[in-house]
Amino acid sequence: MTYQLHVGRCEDVLKTLPDNSVDAIVTDPPYGLSFMNHKWDYDVPTVEQWQECLRVLKPGGHLLAFGGSRTYHRLVVNAEDAGFEIRDQILWIYGSGFPKSHNLDGEFDGWGTALKPAHEPIVMARKPFKQTVQANMAEHGTGAINIETSRIYGHEQSQEGRWPANIIHDGSDAVVSAFPDAKGQQGALTGNEPSSKMGAANCYGQMDRRHESTPRIDSSKSAARFFYCAKVTKKERDDGLERFISASASEMTGGRKEGSAGMNDPRAGAGRTGGAKNNHPTVKPISLMKYLCRLITPAGGTVLDPWMGSGSTGRAAIEEGFNFIGIDLNPDYVTIASARIGHSLKKSSEAA
Repeated sequence: MTYQLHVGRCEDVLKTLPDNSVDAIVTDPPYGLSFMNHKWDYDVPTVEQWQECLRVLKPGGHLLAFGGSRTYHRLVVNAEDAGFEIRDQILWIYGSGFPKSHNLDGEFDGWGTALKPAHEPIVMARKPFKQTVQANMAEHGTGAINIETSRIYGHEQSQEGRWPANIIHDGSDAVVSAFPDAKGQQGALTGNEPSSKMGAANCYGQMDRRHESTPRIDSSKSAARFFYCAKVTKKERDDGLERFISASASEMTGGRKEGSAGMNDPRAGAGRTGGAKNNHPTVKPISLMKYLCRLITPAGGTVLDPWMGSGSTGRAAIEEGFNFIGIDLNPDYVTIASARIGHSLKKSSEAA
């Protein structure tokens, strides 16, 4: 496993990389919300930036990029205009967001200005290719997603693991309770029911009769069928940063108070915690980024993150056995990312 970290504008650094040289892109780019007055979050990636990402990605390589609920459309349109094929949208659903509403009073008491943030969308896109998926996989190792290593385990009725879905949840009571029980078939089938006798052709063509089967049993709420990932913990933020100085809560929130109008966006509350040494305000959980890397990257492949931040994608890639290339404009974040990724490389080497 190897990794390269670069300081600079992503489009400038990407121009130094060869065509068709990376296997996957997993990134958490600016959302275009001017989050907490941070200049890096002033806009979504441009068409030109996505074009450079497309150029260095192998044919059939996938892109997974987080977006904001209010600006996701701009993120996706720019990626599509750059030449990416939009394949799907993944939702990371969580219950820990704060409702950052400006509440009215007087005759309008009970009215507010915003919903509680509870999800972040992730665009799944792919670089087009001209041959079949099978042939492209044989030549480049890209074009398909890794179903087997991304299955969701732990259910009696699906011992081989459930097919990965486009929902990821944080396991909180608020999220799990929002999913209904889905018990499926409630009684045994004998094969003699009127609806089972479908031996003749109908409007859907020739169909076999229904065979005997026993009920499927679910042992928990249906949310457990989707990949589980809670928000990042303080310990995980600071792994590898033992020699760093802790940031204050004020530094990590830009001096703003919870519930203020300036915090009214989905990034606010994304893993911030006073006293952390990693002062990046939007750190993503390693297990989430590992799952995303694993979903789209071939064995031994290279993951690129053009908006690396404090290096969560890099940690995830290294711990999954992939190579990594990270880029960020802020040298302080690159320093933090270097320490965090080095921690993961050491941990992976010791476990080998």
